[in-house]
Amino acid sequence: MIGAGQAGLSAAHHLLKRGLDRDRLLVLDGADCPGGAWQHRWPTLTLSTVNGVHDLPGMAFQDVLEPGEDPSAVRAAEAIPRYFAEYERREGFAVRRPVTVRCVTEGFTVETDDGALSARAIVNATGTWERPFIPWYPGTFGGRQLHTRDYRGPDEFAGQRVLVVGGGISAVGHLDEISQVAATTWVTRTPPRFTDEPFTPEVGRAAVARVEERVRAGLPPGSVVSVTGLPWNPRYRAAQARGALDRLPMFAELTSAGARWPDGVTRSFDVILWATGFRSALDHLAPLRLRGPGGGITMTGRLATQVEGRPLLHLIGYGPSASTIGANRAGRAVAAELLAAL
Repeated sequence: MIGAGQAGLSAAHHLLKRGLDRDRLLVLDGADCPGGAWQHRWPTLTLSTVNGVHDLPGMAFQDVLEPGEDPSAVRAAEAIPRYFAEYERREGFAVRRPVTVRCVTEGFTVETDDGALSARAIVNATGTWERPFIPWYPGTFGGRQLHTRDYRGPDEFAGQRVLVVGGGISAVGHLDEISQVAATTWVTRTPPRFTDEPFTPEVGRAAVARVEERVRAGLPPGSVVSVTGLPWNPRYRAAQARGALDRLPMFAELTSAGARWPDGVTRSFDVILWATGFRSALDHLAPLRLRGPGGGITMTGRLATQVEGRPLLHLIGYGPSASTIGANRAGRAVAAELLAAL
């Protein structure tokens, strides 16, 4: 098991529950402590603003909250690692960390910074946090640039001119916070689609099905929000009232002081914040040559977790299993399919 975030812990639980001997399961994690990517999230992201955390199998998240603890005051970067750590303890997982997997070669030799290992099967659960994506644009900006991965809250931008790039939930969350202390400009590649439609289980299943269809066809996975749209809430309405959601189309090039649009208009900024998402952290699997002509990895299996033609290699946290609820469902499917193949 490579990765001990939500997906990895869920799969480990189901593998042991279905009868895998505990001494045949090795969980490697690159972080210093439990928590997956959550331990790196910005301080202003609290349990009341985070975009959904689903229970790991067999243990409720509520179990690690203190009686009467106010979710609006609890940082996600503190509470969720606390939850994962307690889950590892209760389940008895012997997670080896910090271990960085450098590459996996044919025959499943796993080269790490702590030596080489050999495995019969691999479940890769490395997620996306280590692969922030920033698109290339011509020109050079002379101010500060950062990605969502580097965001630590709005206070450091007070009084500055901030360009926020991206059309997802993180971008809108950043705009909501930063526009209260700074002058913001928002640009997206395509017009964002806000919706008043409740995010029902049916809507979620339909969105995940669209992503699953792509990876089964060997295409790069798309985002769920591109299917569901951005759900209106009181925070977003307040940002709209401040004018923070008055969106501009993408610029054509960067300049030393800001950016230039296709119509020749230039605007100046102190900071560019790229809320442009992440890509799957799969570089260590490059020697296996998994990617096809479509740019993605062709996936199969009940929940599209198995690499086509490789029944002993599963990817979770990739495509439809990238959400916390998707990771839980995928962990169950992986355990059944992998043990059958073994």
